[in-house]
Amino acid sequence: MQKLLLALTLLFGLTAFSQGLTLDNTAPKEVKYERGRYYVNGIQIPSYQMKKVFAPNLHSVKLYKEAKSKESIGGLVLGVGIAMSVVDLAIGLFSDIKYPTALTYIGVGAIAVSIPILSGRRAKIEEAVKSYNDSLKNTGSSESNFDINAVANQNGIGIQIKF
Repeated sequence: MQKLLLALTLLFGLTAFSQGLTLDNTAPKEVKYERGRYYVNGIQIPSYQMKKVFAPNLHSVKLYKEAKSKESIGGLVLGVGIAMSVVDLAIGLFSDIKYPTALTYIGVGAIAVSIPILSGRRAKIEEAVKSYNDSLKNTGSSESNFDINAVANQNGIGIQIKF
């Protein structure tokens, strides 16, 4: 009886939490970016799903990936800088070594380098959202965005059609 009750509880728990957010891709939806959060039709979307939302617009996906790369690299450099400074401070407090060593200066330098890296990510995200929303407005117009190109790469040659 206990095994059956445990199995039913686990099954119910899994089904309760498996109700993920699904986006209906049949109708294009406008994206809003406010205070670091993404909203599609008033529903907050997690940032890891934004690549799926931006998928129809390649320019938006590219900008979003660049912003996320800047965020990752800048956060890493900032974390390393803070860690180096704190480790050197701890060594200086608990030993007889003269405190501001090269490790502190390198840490402060890393913190200073991370600031410009992190500064441009918000602008790139806003540009990605704007580009995506503009592409939604342009799809309903009577103008055709039909484009044919000849492409060649290591896999061969072909024709690329964009519309």
